[in-house]
Order: sequence, then structure tokens, then C-alpha cells
Amino acid sequence: MNKESIYILEDRGIIYINGDDAFNYLQNIISNDLVKVTDAQSCFSYLLTPQGKYLFEFIIAKHKNGYFLDCPKYQIDDLYKQLTLYKLRSKVEIANLSNEFVVAALLKENFSDFEKNINAGMTIKFREDPVILDPRCIKLGARIIINLEKLYLSAKKLNLKISNIEEYYKLSHSLGIPNSDTENFQNKIFGLETNSEELNAIDFKKGCYVGQENTARMKLKEKISKRIYPVEIIEGNLSENESIRINDTEIGRIVNCSKFSFGLFKFKDPNFKINEVLNTGKAKIKVIKPFWS
Repeated sequence: MNKESIYILEDRGIIYINGDDAFNYLQNIISNDLVKVTDAQSCFSYLLTPQGKYLFEFIIAKHKNGYFLDCPKYQIDDLYKQLTLYKLRSKVEIANLSNEFVVAALLKENFSDFEKNINAGMTIKFREDPVILDPRCIKLGARIIINLEKLYLSAKKLNLKISNIEEYYKLSHSLGIPNSDTENFQNKIFGLETNSEELNAIDFKKGCYVGQENTARMKLKEKISKRIYPVEIIEGNLSENESIRINDTEIGRIVNCSKFSFGLFKFKDPNFKINEVLNTGKAKIKVIKPFWS
């Protein structure tokens, strides 16, 4: 990423939730504390299964009398259905606005308001649109939720050019942050195993939410023994779910097989080391050190 670039994240979608019960409705189901979300602050959160497994993720930003949910576009239809199931008699409206709004990423240095006293999730308005310092890690810069036509006008006003999205996802991968490539996590991996705590997706002080009981128990009893890490391919090709070994010891498996791959590792195993050359069936890889490690 560079200061002259803006990246249209075409694989992100937007759901909008508003209504008299919008706050209580979301607060009762998401893993983070919605009290944090104001016009000046946004947050990252999960919607877990009742067992505490990863299901959906989104960045939540305040918008007018409701909330934007910025989420992977491939999740949008299933997330909409799940949110509708939890609606019951709540006075809320849920709308898929992915055809009206886009998400774009850019460096925080383009906004003078971010020059001091910054924190992850800090939110400002630029021409009435929310600009959010990524609540997972400020090294990922800022993101704006905006109408597509307005985006081009705003990019021109900021002297930015539309750039290759791969630059953004390369940075995200190097930091250890999956973005829109989490399909193989769904209902298979516990939220805590996807680094939800390190990515600021969980508030252990809030009240009940879906999956809270098991998540809190796993945290309290330190039962997490596996964790997602980004991997770099040294040579060969990867396949999903294949075993990762060092010598004859299995220490993990590939859970995302793409240009920006991730593995689920037994990080407490004494054989697990960052930057160690590891073997799969047809490849040699190494683990990339994430920002929180």
C-alpha cells in the first residue's frame, strides 16, 4: 500500500441494520460490545455458533440511526438469513446494501484527523461517509464505506488512484489477517483459534451472546492449543486440509489454499517455530510471523 493509492474491496458486502431494537438485537448475538460503536468509533466482531465456532465476521460502523456491517461478500446471503432468524419479534430492519455501497481501503496518512491520538477502530467522517481505522490492526490502514459514484469523486479530491487490490491483501496476509478467504473456517474452527482475541473481535467483559459460554470457558481454562497463521509457499503446491509436518511430526494442516494461504497449527507443540521450513504432501512452506506474535 502507498499513500497515492486507494483499493476498491470488491469482495466486501454491506448489510444495514436499523430500527428501535437495533442496538439490543445486535448486542445479544455478536461477540464484541456494541457500546463501543459510536460515530467516532467502530469495531470488529464475530457471529459464532452456539458452540463458539467461527461463523461470520464483520466490521461494525455507526450510520445514521443504525449500523453498517462490512463483511466478506461471499458470506452476505447466509449472514442475512442468519440475522433474520435471530430477529424474532425485534423491531429491526435488515437490508443488503451491497449494490449501493462499496468498501475501499487506503492509508490513514491521507486524513489529518488520524495524525494523533489514534486507536484501532477510530472513525471520522469524510464528506459524510465513515472512514474507519481498521479495528483489527491500524497497520492495515483505513477503510471507507461509500457510494461507488462518490468514491471516484472522493478519490479525485484526495489525489488517489485506483490500484491493484492484491497490494492490500498481500499486506493483510503478511500481518496474519484473513479477509475474504475464510470460508473453510466456518463451523469448523473455534473463534478463538482464528485469533479473534488478537484481532479485537471478542469482549470478555460483555454479557451473553451466541457462543459466549464455551468461548469464555476455553479462554478461562486456556484450552486453545491450535491457532491460525499465514504461510508462505517456498516451493510446490498446496491442497486444502493436507497435513503440515516437520520431520515426521504433524503440527498442523492447511485450512485456506490460495495465493494468501493460512494453516491451523498446534502452536504449543515444541516443534512449532516461526520461519521454520515445513513440509506438506507436495510443498515446502514456512510460517509468517503475524503482527500480534
